[in-house]
Amino acid sequence: MTARILIVDDVAANLRLLEARLSAEYYQVATAQDGHDAIALAHSWQPDLILLDVMMPGLDGFETCRALKRDRATRHIPVVMVTSLGQNEERVRGLEAGADDFLTKPVDFITLLARTRSLVRLKRLLDEWRVRGETARALGLESDSLALPSVSGARALVVDDWDESASAVQNALLEEGIIAGRATCESEMQALTQAISFDLVVISLSMVADDPLRLASRLRAGQSTQEIPMLVIAETEQRDLVLRGFDLGANDWLLRPLDALELRARARNQIRRKFYQDRMRSDLGHALEMALTDPLTGFYNQRYLSRHLQSLLAAGQPNGLAVLMLDVDHFKQVNDRWGHQVGDAALTLIAQTLRSRVRVFDSIARYGGEEFVVVMPGTGELDALSAAERLRGAIEELRFVPETGLSHHLTVSVGVACCAPSSATTPERLIQAADKALYAAKRAGRNRIEVAQMVP
Repeated sequence: MTARILIVDDVAANLRLLEARLSAEYYQVATAQDGHDAIALAHSWQPDLILLDVMMPGLDGFETCRALKRDRATRHIPVVMVTSLGQNEERVRGLEAGADDFLTKPVDFITLLARTRSLVRLKRLLDEWRVRGETARALGLESDSLALPSVSGARALVVDDWDESASAVQNALLEEGIIAGRATCESEMQALTQAISFDLVVISLSMVADDPLRLASRLRAGQSTQEIPMLVIAETEQRDLVLRGFDLGANDWLLRPLDALELRARARNQIRRKFYQDRMRSDLGHALEMALTDPLTGFYNQRYLSRHLQSLLAAGQPNGLAVLMLDVDHFKQVNDRWGHQVGDAALTLIAQTLRSRVRVFDSIARYGGEEFVVVMPGTGELDALSAAERLRGAIEELRFVPETGLSHHLTVSVGVACCAPSSATTPERLIQAADKALYAAKRAGRNRIEVAQMVP
């Protein structure tokens, strides 16, 4: 896996060493010798990972990291802080500043590569959601707030068969308001993850009864658990297991003896990243919904209709496929007499009536201003005619009151087109046939149904 890595260090020898080692692994590398240059390069080059030295003159690593994480253009870039200091307080301070990891000099290169691969994988996933989410933000569906989400109320699962260790992890997480359950074996883990949506899983690599790496692989293979952040806890001599855990999809690790503050900071970062990803997914879903639905009626639009018909025809329909096209008769008179707001109210009333009188697996689209299309899979001509008459009659019976003391009679004309199970027709031809039948109903006097010739 290649990626762009920005190395920031005020010592030229350190820059050259890391640049040479990472370039040998086919990473693209850029360098900066102070925080200001690092911020500028992060903006212009958009690296996949930043290796950031802590002890620099002027703008130190902590302040540089805070500046990167405050900025929408760079906050998604993973930051690994590198220092000669080994105190827990320094590691926690780095994580509090928004760093994704913290390595101590001299850097163990195998460990660095494992961290790099894991963080780059996650960055690429977040990049995909971030780019798509820009559409949602442009539509006003995403807040511009840069405030970090609270992790209070998040749910975690601690997988450990050692009571004392599990309790220590649960207590530390509780200090952040994170509700942590516990599983002592694979069966308990599977039962809990099927019943509860977790925001973090913490796995001890010192388990005796089960192979913890197998449990990690189970989580990554499961459809409902494959995106849950995974934090592994290991003994100092278990480095090979930790690296294997990263290969299986672990997001972060901690070594014993456990530091509660570092655990809380790492858990906080992983959960916030998940919340960020979930939010982008939600925004994307909302944007897609907006792009494929009519805002007035909530029905699908033409774009969705065409794709949906194409999918239905490709899948084959054992009993055929029917398309009903409905047009509100003399609707221009409503808009001209009472205005478009009243016209929208009439369309909304008609839409509610249609929605309540079709089957669950039928689909309705707003095709034009006052035109609607009902797609009925697995439906032959006789059933389609019956459904069309049911809808026509229901709308004819509506009582629409555009102004106090006055009712307006609403009716629709309907064109019906059906295709046989073995038909090789296209969505365009099926819609065109229904449209021709609709205009035949209009010409024949409106408030009636016409059936198109069978679509070949």
